[in-house]
Amino acid sequence: MITIIVAVAENGAIGKDNRLLWRLSDDLKQFKALTSGHAVIMGRKTFESIGKPLPNRTNIVITRHGKVSDDESVITANSIEKAIELAKEAKGNEEIFIIGGGNIYEQSLAITDKIILTEVKVNINGDTFFPKLNEDLWKEVSRKSYHKNEKNDHDFDIVELVKR
Repeated sequence: MITIIVAVAENGAIGKDNRLLWRLSDDLKQFKALTSGHAVIMGRKTFESIGKPLPNRTNIVITRHGKVSDDESVITANSIEKAIELAKEAKGNEEIFIIGGGNIYEQSLAITDKIILTEVKVNINGDTFFPKLNEDLWKEVSRKSYHKNEKNDHDFDIVELVKR
């Protein structure tokens, strides 16, 4: 199973200047719970924005620039196809998570089985965007709402979509 996991503003923005646009503690807790023990695939810029390998995960970075880290837990691949092949070879990766950025999401959308979509209730200035979804291809199977508070900058819903 290949799952995209992403937080998206109402206008499609997902980042700016290689950074997240918000602080959503409840969303990050779910991200950690879902992805722990699995492979996460990301682009080089996303990896650089995180700054280190995500613990308890197989970190696979798509790049044309070669090695991106001295950490042995970071695997590099030169394409989304190669990254998925490497993730399938890793132990215990029955679900593979695509975690960004925009170009990687766009490349992987056609081969994705599920999307965990955090719909952030804000229009915000960004320079990286999530591709527009063809609603005929995706079916909503669950939705949970969260409210703005001291840990969450904005109201948001976490929505699970599966391919029809």
